[in-house]
Amino acid sequence: MSLELFAVFLGSSIRLATPLLLAGIGEMVSERAGVLNMSIEGMMLTAAFAAAVGSWATGNPLIGLLIGIVAVQPVALLQAVLSNTLRANQIVSGIGINILVLGATTLAYREIFGARSRAEIPGLAKIRPPLLGDIPVIGSAVFEQVWLFYAGVALIAATALVLRYTSIGLAIHAAGAEPRAVDKSGLSVTRIRYACVLFAGFMASLSGAFLSIGDIHTFTEGMTRGAGYLAIASVIFGKWRIGGTTLACLLFGAATALQFQLPALGIEVPNALLIMLPYLLALLAVGGLVGRQMAPATLGEPYRR
Repeated sequence: MSLELFAVFLGSSIRLATPLLLAGIGEMVSERAGVLNMSIEGMMLTAAFAAAVGSWATGNPLIGLLIGIVAVQPVALLQAVLSNTLRANQIVSGIGINILVLGATTLAYREIFGARSRAEIPGLAKIRPPLLGDIPVIGSAVFEQVWLFYAGVALIAATALVLRYTSIGLAIHAAGAEPRAVDKSGLSVTRIRYACVLFAGFMASLSGAFLSIGDIHTFTEGMTRGAGYLAIASVIFGKWRIGGTTLACLLFGAATALQFQLPALGIEVPNALLIMLPYLLALLAVGGLVGRQMAPATLGEPYRR
């Protein structure tokens, strides 16, 4: 593989990993607090649709992004209420929300754009950072990305600092590991978990908007295609750590990029196998075949005083 092709592969891997990374970090925070947010797929799809419609209707992708962020919060709030207030089964309620969102966005898409529409939608601009973007051969191919990617990297770095060095991070960890200790300290476990689910919704909204108005500049029915579940798998693969989750998302992104890279190299591999590869890696992660896993002690369990 030439350096030019490797640079294209690396840039494609980063681009394809970005939505997984944004959603995965939000999911990791939610799971650290004890809430298994299975509805991350539905949140991403909601944001992808709302951002696309907003950008198409106004001609301004920034407004579309804001609409996508706002549209996801009611979905995140619904998940938080079901998980924490009504104490519903978090897996069943999350999958139910995903099915509801898939049906709602499909119906709304056909009503607005038509059943076979592929309308091009104004999208977010790409930027090329100084110095990094000027590196010969790899600068443009690797570092010329949608600005939302760089904003997401900054958000992830800030999240890592908060989780590691602040009392907020300590409270989030404790809410998933020792919720009774949090309760006895005077803090509200329910409020912490609500906040973490809403944060996961915010990150999922950035992820979904990246898919529709950041990457392909259009919307298609069910366009997330399991990306939310891959984001959940990346958290497991990364053992509920930001560094590990980031590496897992990059691995999934690289596996997806191989679908386009191997044919360009003249390597004959069945396309179905390449499409299956990210999900096969996710299956290995969920199956516990990537080493010992230490999930938060009360993950998926509603808190009762």
